[in-house]
Amino acid sequence: MNPDLSQIGKQMSKRTGVRAIMKDIIETLHGGGGQEFINLSAGNPTILPEVVALWRDCTAELLASSEYGEVVCRYGSSQGYAPLIEAIARDFNQRYGVHLRDRNILITPGSQALYFYAANAFGGYREDGKLKQILLPLSPEYTGYGGVSLTPEAVVACKPLIEIDEPTHRFKYSPDFDQLQMTPETGCVIFSRPCNPTGNVLSDEEVRKIATLAEPFNVPVLVDSAYAPPYPSLNFTPMTPIFGENILHCLSLSKVGLPGERIGIAIGNPELIEVLESFQTNACIHSPRYGQAIAARAIASGKLADIAETVVRPHYQHKFTVLETTLDAVMPKNIPWFLHQGEGAIFAWLWFPDLPQSDWELYQALKKAGVIAVPGSSFFPGLQEEWAHKEQCLRISLTATPDEIALGMERLAAVVEQVWR
Repeated sequence: MNPDLSQIGKQMSKRTGVRAIMKDIIETLHGGGGQEFINLSAGNPTILPEVVALWRDCTAELLASSEYGEVVCRYGSSQGYAPLIEAIARDFNQRYGVHLRDRNILITPGSQALYFYAANAFGGYREDGKLKQILLPLSPEYTGYGGVSLTPEAVVACKPLIEIDEPTHRFKYSPDFDQLQMTPETGCVIFSRPCNPTGNVLSDEEVRKIATLAEPFNVPVLVDSAYAPPYPSLNFTPMTPIFGENILHCLSLSKVGLPGERIGIAIGNPELIEVLESFQTNACIHSPRYGQAIAARAIASGKLADIAETVVRPHYQHKFTVLETTLDAVMPKNIPWFLHQGEGAIFAWLWFPDLPQSDWELYQALKKAGVIAVPGSSFFPGLQEEWAHKEQCLRISLTATPDEIALGMERLAAVVEQVWR
C-alpha cells in the first residue's frame, strides 16, 4: 500500500540526524561478511550489574505491593504518577534548597517527547502567521532536536566560539553571545548540558545569561539535563542544576538504566508545566506508569542518586580517560586533530581541521578498518549556513569496553594517517 501522506506525514515519516544513518550502521554490523567491528556509534547505555540489580529490586517491591494493580491496570493523571512526583520534589528540595511543589513537575514518555511538546507549543507559526523560532544557542547539538518541530524551518542554531589549546590537542565550544539574539519571534530555547555529542558543559554563568536574555520576551529556556546530576550525574566537571522563572529543567532516566521505560521529567514554572501537560493529554493521555512506579522507589530511597555517582559516572569517566590517553599516544604528530574537553555525557567529540575528505568519507574509511563511529555533520540541526567545520568531526561512543575503545583509537589513528598521506 502506498498511502497519500499529508505534509506533516511526509515530514514525520523521514528519519533525521543519527537515525538517518542507523540503517547503514545496522546493515554494516549484520552483513559484514565475517568482519568484526568495534562499534563506537551506540547511544545505548552500558548495562551495569549494579544498575540492573536496583531496577530488579524496585520491580520486586512493586510486584509485592498492594498498589501493583492500581499502577498497571488503571489510567492515571496526565501529569504523572503522584508518588514519583512527590519523590522528585522532596529530593530536589533537600538537595538543592529549592521549593518545588507537585505543580512544578511533569512526567513525560521520555525527554524526546518533552522537547516535541515544547517545540510545537512554543515554536511554529502563530495565529497571525508569524514564525516563532526554536533557538539552539550552541551548535553542534543533540541531533534529535532536528526532528522535534512540525515546522522544520522554525529550528535555528548559532555557531559557537572555539577555544583551542594546540599543545594538548584539546578544544572547547562556548556560546557566542555577540551573535545570540532573542527577539519577539523567539519561541523557546533548547540546549543540552552536558552536551550530546560534544561532552561540553555550559557554565552556571552562561546558563543564567541565556535565561536573562530570554526573560524580557517571555521565552522558556529548556535545559536538556539527560546527563546531568542528580541522576544520571554524568558530569565529569562540577556543575549545578540552574532553576529560574523561565527555565524548564528537563531530565531523563535513560542513562541511569531505564531507556526502555521512557521516563522524562520537566521541572519548572507551573504555567509552563500546564501547557506541556495539556499537550501530553491530547497526544498520549499520560506516560506509562510501571516505569514511573519503580523510579519513585529508586529516587525516594536515595539509591538512584547514589548509584549514579558511585557507579555510572566512574564507569564512563574511566572510558573517556582511556580514549584520550590512547589518542595522545597514537595520533600522528604532524596531523591537526583536537579532542573536545571531556566534561560529561557518554561520548567523545573529535575535530580534524583541514580534513582532506568529508566526515562521511572518513566514516566509510573507518568501517573498512573495522571501526564504526558517527559522522559529525549529523549534529548541526538548525545551522543552515555553510561551515567547513560541520564536515570535520566525529562522535565516538563510550559504551564499548575500554579495550575496544583503545583498539578503536589505534585504528582511527592509522586511518587518519592514510587519509592525510
